[in-house]
Amino acid sequence: MPAELPPIDPSLSIGSVALAVGDVPRSVDFYERVLGLPVVYREGDRAGLGGSAEHPLLELTGITQPVLAPPGRTGLFHVAWLHPSRATLADTVRRIAHARWPIDGASDHGVSEALYLSDPDGLGIEIYADRPRAQWDRPAGGHGVNMVTLPLDIEDLLAQSVQEPPGEMPVETGVGHVHLKVSDVPRATAFYRDALGFEEQAELPSASFLSAGGYHHHVGLNSWQSHGEGPSSDSAPGLRRVEFLLGDADALEAIERRLTDTHDGPPPVRGQDGRLSVRDPDTQLITFAHR
Repeated sequence: MPAELPPIDPSLSIGSVALAVGDVPRSVDFYERVLGLPVVYREGDRAGLGGSAEHPLLELTGITQPVLAPPGRTGLFHVAWLHPSRATLADTVRRIAHARWPIDGASDHGVSEALYLSDPDGLGIEIYADRPRAQWDRPAGGHGVNMVTLPLDIEDLLAQSVQEPPGEMPVETGVGHVHLKVSDVPRATAFYRDALGFEEQAELPSASFLSAGGYHHHVGLNSWQSHGEGPSSDSAPGLRRVEFLLGDADALEAIERRLTDTHDGPPPVRGQDGRLSVRDPDTQLITFAHR
């Protein structure tokens, strides 16, 4: 990142994600009954879950004639739902098990405890809880984090569950990060780091993790399956938008100036609602708004 440019607003968070799905009622049932997100609006082939009707955490839009995307295409790897505690994560795991929905994997990443599953369209989901930042292992020099992949102690996690039966996700739950499949990790990293101002926190073979404010990552990038590939067609279910929330209007204007000055791709666009939109090198739509 150029030295003269400050990093992105450290108070950044992910406000919402939008998915295109093959069957809205089927997806609503999954995200409400299995994952625990309350429905906040239903309008024809659209639905919002979590948050409020004005600001849902998850927006679903139906595809008229959906087609299955090849696994190697760029796009969504997973949307990660951050829980406020181990107990609430355990409640979600029990809710998923009660619904008899398969869990694809579970890992202890040092900074967090995470489990993985897929929605009815095969779109990836992570559910996780962070460990306190003071416990995160950091490299010599203090910048970034060391993330690992170790077996998760599921029995100990489930012992923290307090709800019987598990109800909805707690209102404090939100999208903690979004992990993307990209065509070229160095190219994508350069965009999120240099054009937008995220700070790289960790690097793995063919993967990069970037964040604002010293978090372990708000954006994950990998090319494990997608190196050299392009995006799926608009007829395939997938991620349609990630919205980042900034602290104030000044932070939003700083992003706009930064993109105008440093980004050699299509310029950012301001909508009538004030949101700033830009596409990353893999054509993923990113928007910014302020709280």
